[in-house]
Amino acid sequence: MQYLANPTRFLKLANALLPALWAITIALFAIGLYGALVTAPADYQQGETSRIMYVHVPAAWMALFVYAAMALASAVALIFRHPLADVAAKTAAPIGAAFCFLALATGSLWGKPMWGAWWVWDARLTSMFVLMLLYVGYMAIWAAIDDPHRAAMVARIVALVGVVNVPIVKFSVDWWNSLHQPASVFRMDGPTIAPSMLWPLLVMGLAYTFLFLALNLVAMRAEIAARKIRQVQIAEIGER
Repeated sequence: MQYLANPTRFLKLANALLPALWAITIALFAIGLYGALVTAPADYQQGETSRIMYVHVPAAWMALFVYAAMALASAVALIFRHPLADVAAKTAAPIGAAFCFLALATGSLWGKPMWGAWWVWDARLTSMFVLMLLYVGYMAIWAAIDDPHRAAMVARIVALVGVVNVPIVKFSVDWWNSLHQPASVFRMDGPTIAPSMLWPLLVMGLAYTFLFLALNLVAMRAEIAARKIRQVQIAEIGER
């Protein structure tokens, strides 16, 4: 971890990894979408509408995963003062927010024919909406506070406090009455979903994961470059 504290080393590693990450992402999406749209059967109750889950469910997984990763990066920045931890958390937030919005939007598309309503304030949807607000609030802090050091301190607190919502989203269907079905993939007694539908779902989950890794590396490169430019501008102002 300390090896990557040097931005030059990190950029060298990121440049080496990105081509492979993009290639893996494209391959996984091709395989996952083929499985989701061609080989996987329609659900016997939901019909063709069930295919929305191959976009919706991985997006929801990633919305939780990315926020947890932001909280971990914020903890590393707070405890170990790792110079790139705040960068990783900051650049992950817009990507996580996009996943969260995608999960909410596709959930509404799924919910209308299934529940007869675009939106219901059940436990899962409400806690997911709160997660979206946390993403927006985190990004707003970076945008509103000019001092990057003060912005980083406030953002770390928001990320660490907000992470308590992640298990609430995950277990909301178990703790409260919900229109959402209980977990059918990650269960102690094994998945309850049919293998023909499970493997495309898992492949799509991997595709989303590699997409996040690739996008975040690109965003981190841009953020590092922006910070270098800002340091140069501050130095030039100080010399005048």
